[in-house]
Amino acid sequence: MTLKYQGKTKDVYSLPNNQVLLKFKDDVTGENGVFDPGANTVGLTIDGAGKSGLKMTKHFFEVLAAKNVVTHYVSADIEDVSMIVKEATPFGKGLEVICRYRAVGSFFRRYGAYCTEGQPLDSFVEVTIKDDERADPTISDDALEMLGILSKEEYAVLKERTKQICQIIKDELATKNLELYDIKLEFGRDKATNEIILIDEISGGNMRVYKEGVYIAPLDLEKDFLK
Repeated sequence: MTLKYQGKTKDVYSLPNNQVLLKFKDDVTGENGVFDPGANTVGLTIDGAGKSGLKMTKHFFEVLAAKNVVTHYVSADIEDVSMIVKEATPFGKGLEVICRYRAVGSFFRRYGAYCTEGQPLDSFVEVTIKDDERADPTISDDALEMLGILSKEEYAVLKERTKQICQIIKDELATKNLELYDIKLEFGRDKATNEIILIDEISGGNMRVYKEGVYIAPLDLEKDFLK
């Protein structure tokens, strides 16, 4: 294997046949030692976070596969803390797609004059550009098209698939009395087919989940959800 890229929470290795291996790390995003799935810097290292994230990711990708949702997932090795996936090309330098069911985090910080914290939202989808230097700014479909990152037709596909995937995840969590407040996904184009597919991971580090109004930390979420 050849190291292709060192990310904040995963290292990426090249494999044959348009596949890559993702090696999960124990680093999580946050600020000042506090976990924050929306942060664009590594805030802390939590022992076991990589394996915990992979267990959740494997579970959700297999649930999506059973529902014929197209993703980059091929297989996972929990003990090796790694996952083999189809290679995908990002949109521009990378986009993140957030689906929000409650007004918390950066949404509430921006729009708090018009809502109360925790107020229900109707599967609100927003896209941010992966750009640490500019704090991952949000971007509209008009701007994405004008900058040649994503056409409006592709944006519509992205939005529809985000809502579909997030509803499946939300329903799955609800089976354990867990409520999804928001979640961050990533998409790319399958290198072999050019189809828009879900990439990256689906874990506690990408979502805010509450149980009876109490926030559940990522490692606790994995233990609670997969017990």
